[in-house]
Amino acid sequence: MLVQDVISHLHDLAPLAYAEDFDNVGLLVGDKNQSVTGILVTLDTLEAVVDEAIEKECNLIVSFHPIIFKGLKKLTGKSYVERVVIKAIQHNIAIFAIHSALDNAFQGVNAIICDQLSLKNKKILIPRKGTIKKLTTYVPKANANTLRQSLFNAGAGNIGNYDNCSFNTEGIGTFKGNEDSNPVIGQSGQLQEEEEIQVNITFQKHLESKILKTLFEAHPYEEVAFEITTLDNTNQHIGMGMVGELDNAQSESDFLKFVKGKMKASSVRHSKFLNKPVKKVAVLGGSGSFAIGAAKAAGADVLITADLKYHDFFSAENDIIVADIGHYESEQFTKTFLVDYLSKKITNFAIILSNTNTNPVKYS
Repeated sequence: MLVQDVISHLHDLAPLAYAEDFDNVGLLVGDKNQSVTGILVTLDTLEAVVDEAIEKECNLIVSFHPIIFKGLKKLTGKSYVERVVIKAIQHNIAIFAIHSALDNAFQGVNAIICDQLSLKNKKILIPRKGTIKKLTTYVPKANANTLRQSLFNAGAGNIGNYDNCSFNTEGIGTFKGNEDSNPVIGQSGQLQEEEEIQVNITFQKHLESKILKTLFEAHPYEEVAFEITTLDNTNQHIGMGMVGELDNAQSESDFLKFVKGKMKASSVRHSKFLNKPVKKVAVLGGSGSFAIGAAKAAGADVLITADLKYHDFFSAENDIIVADIGHYESEQFTKTFLVDYLSKKITNFAIILSNTNTNPVKYS
């Protein structure tokens, strides 16, 4: 098994195309064609984690957070980031980070929090736009069904529960090759005019390279005329944060005690109580102050997140309780989830959960 094989499984779960623009995801260190001897899964890639990988003979680290986030101009070992990268290279260890791609996945970070809190009726809190694209091309009428089926086999046309492929017969035209081209040849062996129809098909953003490869392979023309546009639809299965509901409403104090226990938080910082029951809950793993407005708009009674600053608590404005459980605490179950996921996908290979606690925040 190669590093690329593991990456492909992770891409099925959380395509990197949906990571945030500011993020640095994917294979950060190593060769994708390297054979894998062992996989170690961690939340953060620290020196102690690389040492653990060496000890356990794992040459691939799957990390939630990227160790390389800002650009590296030198590798002299002066920072913990540089020391991790140097040690990984010295021991031929690859490092892959999934971060905000998993944040935006429907079964990702926020679904894990929802499940930990037993929330039902989960929905994306901030749905992502621009995740669906549309391909328009022209094809000889006789080849239309073959092309259509090839594109379907590549994953196009499968958005939600709809078949999103159509033929625009109003766009019929003709094409005739010249002496230098290689168009469709008729039974007589002569160049023929071909009646064309327009084909429109939608596909998910992360499939674009695969769709284009299939288009060029399945289309009968030497040079294929096509156009790709991005649709403005919001995708209800990709995006930041989630909102769900408790089976039974709880008092505010009881709910935060429940959260503290379930999320193994040392403390919970929160805005003032509003003296009303908690039923609908929004969650966003990691830094989530930007989601306060969306949580209000969704009608959530509480937003569970992390890294709230002093003035963020004012933003609750007596409409919602905002609660900070800690960055590590909000994402700590992610590595266990990834181990379980990869273990199901790679059944004949040991996937090891790192036992290194990477939380840099201590409480006294």
